[in-house]
Amino acid sequence: QVQLVESGGGLVQAGGSLRLSCTASTSFFGNYVMAWYHQAPGKQREQVASVTRGGNPYYADSVKGRFTISRDNTKNTVSLQMNSLDPEDTGVYYCNAHHIISRLTYWGQGTQVTVSS
Repeated sequence: QVQLVESGGGLVQAGGSLRLSCTASTSFFGNYVMAWYHQAPGKQREQVASVTRGGNPYYADSVKGRFTISRDNTKNTVSLQMNSLDPEDTGVYYCNAHHIISRLTYWGQGTQVTVSS
C-alpha cells in the first residue's frame, strides 16, 4: 500500500501560478510512474501530466507550455508547477502512482485549485 499526500492547492487569480507537491510513502518510489490528474466540477478525472522514473514527462495538450511536472526520487516527491492558470484549470488535482510491473495504482486525497477570473 502506498500513501500519497498532496499539498499546494488554493485560490489564485487567472494568470497566476501554483505549485502542487505530492509525497509518496514507499521505499520503491523509482518503480512508479507518477502523474497528476485534474477533475473539474461535474467532469471526469483526466490526466494532465505524468513523469517516468527517469524524469521523462508527458503533458496533456491543454497544459503544454504552462505546466511542468518533476520528481525527486531521493525525496519520494512529485511536483506540478502550474503557470498561466485559467479558470478552466479549476478543480481537484489528484496525485497518482502507477507501478511499472504490477500495474497497481494509488491515489492521493486530492487538493483543490480554484482559479478566479
